Amino acid sequence: MSILGHAVPRIEDPRFLTGAGRFVANLELPGAAAAAFVRSTIAHARIAGVDASEARSAPGVLAVFTAADVDLEPAPPDMEILDQRMVRPWLAADVVRFVGEPVAVVVAETAAAAEDAAELVWVDYDPLPAVIDPVEALEDEVLVHADAGTNVAFRLPAGRHTVDFDDCEVVVTERIVNCRVAACPLEGRAAAAEWGDDGRLTLWLSTQGSHPARDAAAKALGLSPEQVRVIVPDVGGGFGAKGSASPEELLVGWVARAVGRPVRWIENRTESMLALGHGRAQIQDVTIGGRRDGTVERYRLHVLQDAGAYPRIGAVLPWMTRTMLSGVYAFPKVEFESRSVATNTAPTVAYRGAGRPEAAAAVERAMDLFAAEIGMDPAEVRRRNLVPAGAFPYKTAVGTTYDSGDYEGALDRLLEAAGYDELRAEQQRRRRAGDRRRLGIGLSIYVEITAGGGSEEHGSVEVRPDGSVLARTGTTPYGQGHATAWAMLISDRLGIPLERIEVEHGDSDFFPTGTVTGGSRSLQIGGVAISHAAGAVADRARQIAADLLEAAPDDVVIDRDQGTFHVAGTPAVSRTWAEVAAAAGEDGLREQATFESAGATFPFGAHLAVVEVDTDTGHVELTRLVAVDDAGTILNPLLAAGQIHGGLAQGAAQALWEEFVYDADGNPLTSTLAEYAFPTAVELPAFERVPMETPTPLNELGAKGIGESGTVGATPAVQNAVVDALADLGVRHVDMPATPERVWRAIRAAAGS
Repeated sequence: MSILGHAVPRIEDPRFLTGAGRFVANLELPGAAAAAFVRSTIAHARIAGVDASEARSAPGVLAVFTAADVDLEPAPPDMEILDQRMVRPWLAADVVRFVGEPVAVVVAETAAAAEDAAELVWVDYDPLPAVIDPVEALEDEVLVHADAGTNVAFRLPAGRHTVDFDDCEVVVTERIVNCRVAACPLEGRAAAAEWGDDGRLTLWLSTQGSHPARDAAAKALGLSPEQVRVIVPDVGGGFGAKGSASPEELLVGWVARAVGRPVRWIENRTESMLALGHGRAQIQDVTIGGRRDGTVERYRLHVLQDAGAYPRIGAVLPWMTRTMLSGVYAFPKVEFESRSVATNTAPTVAYRGAGRPEAAAAVERAMDLFAAEIGMDPAEVRRRNLVPAGAFPYKTAVGTTYDSGDYEGALDRLLEAAGYDELRAEQQRRRRAGDRRRLGIGLSIYVEITAGGGSEEHGSVEVRPDGSVLARTGTTPYGQGHATAWAMLISDRLGIPLERIEVEHGDSDFFPTGTVTGGSRSLQIGGVAISHAAGAVADRARQIAADLLEAAPDDVVIDRDQGTFHVAGTPAVSRTWAEVAAAAGEDGLREQATFESAGATFPFGAHLAVVEVDTDTGHVELTRLVAVDDAGTILNPLLAAGQIHGGLAQGAAQALWEEFVYDADGNPLTSTLAEYAFPTAVELPAFERVPMETPTPLNELGAKGIGESGTVGATPAVQNAVVDALADLGVRHVDMPATPERVWRAIRAAAGS
């Protein structure tokens, strides 16, 4: 019986649970000094001077570097489609542009000494006006980058694809704020650097991909890629914010060369909140129109994306929002345009879902607004506009082709599992009774894109002479369970038990090229590559076993239950994997494979949230979250459940609690976990999951991505539930997060009108 499809416990966990995890912070690095950054305390200012004399004479300090010391070219935006005039210096030289921007770096014998000395660096700031609101940034009255002459870093015009709503019976518009959030990985950024006698740099980074980090370091430091080795040990979470090496991490390599010894930098929590890239931060203007029978005929979304002070990948994420514009619906005519603007805030980056949750949040709120306007149940409005199950592959109005799906089937399973009719009846009972605790029911049906960028990955499998396996993968896990998943694929092919399989990752010397673990791409690309490599090992092993058994290769079978080779029909005479590997010769029994996907896949699902809202206080309690998530064929239900649970939690968290807030001057108001409302398990219900599998035809595993689905569907479901609870009070919309104050004000505003 195949191991695939079964709930196999993670083989990684014993190591983590017994304290044997190997992170950048606990690497043995003899003679390593520690670095600490001096960060701007003001959002926008000219630097009149930096005095580091007292810090340089502090105990244990080896060096203090400012912008004048760094002989590296400043880094323009890492994507050419962004305004290349919005250059980011390695350390702020003339102007600081957000609170938390590095101004200097202190190197000392210990981290404590470096942090203490950083407090002694005095920076003379000449304040400048700051622009925090993206709407104000559009006016260009305050420029974040004066040389650019504008705050607009990137735009996607509607072009010829515009729609009008003149012939629609019903038209609804709303401005929706998809709030700014902090990634909050358990482990912040971390970097260590050491230069070899041969002039080769080794970097240890807490990042989502060794090869892109290697290439970035080589480019920044004027080296060839062969002169840089990046090793990614265990990583304590990333959520997209660690998708590329940050300026601070790359600068650690320069600092190590400057001081002539290894250097390590470990980001503290406050630094992480201030300067690790933020997510979301879209202002969305939606217009939806159609007929009173529930048919949607037109949909328009205009996006204003906050790019932060130095535009990065977050500035171009509206492209992904456009890609998934119409979601699961067969809208005949749609329109999209976006502008991304620089503000005096932390840069925005890819955060779990990266543009797709934003698209789902907009269209799912729009569907609820449309349903409320025509007085139809939101489930029925959705059903009438879904892409039919027989229409796949389906090309949307913006040209995105979905591989496979059954959206109505997901909705049916969801409504049945949740007891939808009973919930609506209970809601009406409470409304008639005037109950102050209103019941809200929120729906979302979503589709997202996975493996949309970077369609190639590598893997190698080697059977050692003792019969154990060493597998190497170009993917970089940071909580997903790749070691378990890849071992399952190998065990299924070879019949070697999981405990005999070792999976190595995160070393740019393993393969000449590689990509990041992001976009929920790993299993369907990296996993397939490992499976192919294991299959190639099996084919070669069968040939070697045939020689040992004095038989034709076609007559030799692998007994996967016993882990042996024998001639078909004569299992009594067999050879073990150890014997076959020992006979493989000098090159050993090792094969490598590369898999290139034919295209992206499109997981989908349907979520239902139930909330209770206290109309006296505005407090919202999430009491149920029911989720149908279809990611094609599931390799390991236990791993899938973990990914879905995490996504549901993050999606609900944005809807109800999480928001990174600045005041009008650009001062962060939520820079610690005491102010930033990071939920725990106490605030969340036990999630109710409903299985569903619709395989993709694009890989032999039938697998789609699962890592981000929860964040795509949960956020609008929970937000819709809050608004639904208050609909009979006249509340039309509540922006995220639906905090007690925001909900209370919405209730009072509706009562006053």
